[in-house]
Amino acid sequence: MQDFDEFVTVRSAALLRFAYLLTGDRHLAEDLTQEALVRAHRRWHAITGDEGPEPYVRRAVLRQYLSWRRRRASTERPVADPPDGAPPGSSPDALADRVVDADEMWTALNALPRSQRAVVVLRYYEDLPDAEIARLLGCAQATVRVHAFHALHKLRSALTPVPLRRGEP
Repeated sequence: MQDFDEFVTVRSAALLRFAYLLTGDRHLAEDLTQEALVRAHRRWHAITGDEGPEPYVRRAVLRQYLSWRRRRASTERPVADPPDGAPPGSSPDALADRVVDADEMWTALNALPRSQRAVVVLRYYEDLPDAEIARLLGCAQATVRVHAFHALHKLRSALTPVPLRRGEP
């Protein structure tokens, strides 16, 4: 069995990325990851299975996220200064467009209910099948599909430009 310190050293960055995708906030992601690791440490001797401890800790992060009671006091999103130079072969306008697109995506993801966002992250980031997502969330596979359907509908609606009406410039 893997030592807890070794597990944290090797897998904490991946766990933090997973939590960040769920929350969209680095500080909340760090809090979720830390809380899940604290809980895993308490039960480390009992965590067994063929898959190792990572699925257990990922489920703990997911459960912490779904039951998280603390919310951001503000909906403001701080944006870091743009880099000094654009990547080779891209124009400043292309870089600005990518930043705008990414901001729109994060805004749309943040607008989703927690269960829908969890399904989107588990399905498209973790690449899990509906059966596994249902097991992790403690619901039916049909519920997972409904959450995914509604989440994708909301994301498409939020990210699709509204067509102009006749006579509008």
